[in-house]
Amino acid sequence: MRVPHDHHHHHVALDGPKGDRNLVLAIAVNLGLTVAQVIGGILSGSLALVADALHNLSDALSLVIAALARRVARKPADAGMTFGYARAETVAALINYTTLIVLGLYLCSEAIMRLLDPQPVAGWTVVIIAGIALVVDLVTAGLTFAMARDSQNIRAAFLHNLADAAGSIGVIVAGVGILTFDWWIIDPIVTLLIAGSILWLAFREIGGVIRVLMLGTPPDLDTEDVLDALAATDGVTDVHHAHLWQMDEHRPALQAHLVLSERDWARSESIRNEVKLTMQHRFGIRHVTLELESCDFECPDRHRIGHD
Repeated sequence: MRVPHDHHHHHVALDGPKGDRNLVLAIAVNLGLTVAQVIGGILSGSLALVADALHNLSDALSLVIAALARRVARKPADAGMTFGYARAETVAALINYTTLIVLGLYLCSEAIMRLLDPQPVAGWTVVIIAGIALVVDLVTAGLTFAMARDSQNIRAAFLHNLADAAGSIGVIVAGVGILTFDWWIIDPIVTLLIAGSILWLAFREIGGVIRVLMLGTPPDLDTEDVLDALAATDGVTDVHHAHLWQMDEHRPALQAHLVLSERDWARSESIRNEVKLTMQHRFGIRHVTLELESCDFECPDRHRIGHD
């Protein structure tokens, strides 16, 4: 059961121009790093460095998508989108995670090919550029850290940067191994580790995004607890046709039919208000739609959850 709170009051400044500037700066440094890593990877022959560059490029693109989605999500509801545009960020997160999965699988295939046919790698170039990449990854993560708490979108980008930082450390290790022991095979091994971290993060996070798009119940709410609270309200004799879902990442919504006893029908509006207050204070559900029925005119074929 969740304690109700407002997800948007901690970092108000980052919801506007300051957050947008942070995103633009993060995009710029990632694009610059990507170019440097690709050039360095080609000159040194390091697949691990190219792999990290592709991951950085995906980070930059994910930040571009996130920035665009943030702008769209701010649009107010209109006749065409009566629920508003907040789910634009959820759609953007799905695109980013799907792209990450494709990238991770591609890097796995390339690393396996390199394992079967190891190639020489210039270790010093790898170490220097990966060291620069590590600094940029940490700077980008710092720019997106505060916003990541309240946005699936930005959280995706933030997790990308953490994976990048780990990948850069891995590339440095590979470069040192090549310089010290002439272990060329360590380059594709590190590439596999980078790809594995990408896939792990993407699969771990994509489920929550899909849950929102599929109108799943909020993960921190127990549906039966919510419905039991509805049924326990004085005057309510039955609850059916209930729907509990997420309008977006932070806003749960509830729709249900309540059957009232004949003697309590006269105070139906009072019961409705009591239920809405209970939902708000106990479960943090502010968007509540209730259809009230008298016990003499209940819906046929009632189902506690959902409709036929």
